[in-house]
Amino acid sequence: MEAHDQELAKELHATLHARRELGEEYDSALVESFLSRIEERLDGTLDRRERRLLAERQMTAARGTRPAQQQPGDPNFGERFGFGIISLILAVPLTAIGVVNADLQGLIVTWTGIVAVNAVHASGALSRLWRGRGRGSSSDWEE
Repeated sequence: MEAHDQELAKELHATLHARRELGEEYDSALVESFLSRIEERLDGTLDRRERRLLAERQMTAARGTRPAQQQPGDPNFGERFGFGIISLILAVPLTAIGVVNADLQGLIVTWTGIVAVNAVHASGALSRLWRGRGRGSSSDWEE
């Protein structure tokens, strides 16, 4: 058992002992106090992990190398996921407009455009194009 787990077990036992002595009317206060200690410990752990991840990224950037594979906590995941969701939401009215105005041809053109926009976004071609225009390295488009 880790030292943190032992401390947490001691705090839990102390909370339960205090509950037995104080009675049920103090349950909510005792539980809130115990949960706040757990929350503080979790915040500290997350802060340490975040600092370590930031340091790893800075070291990678300083070395001029890129990680071999994208990490599960990819910072661009939210952007890509959001873009996909937005494009699917917008696909419904765009499809309706295309079909009403041009039948099957409108449907084909609409979905070709939707797929093309998503493919370009997923491939990262826009960010490569942006970097190729001579923008400085401080661009938000660079990874």
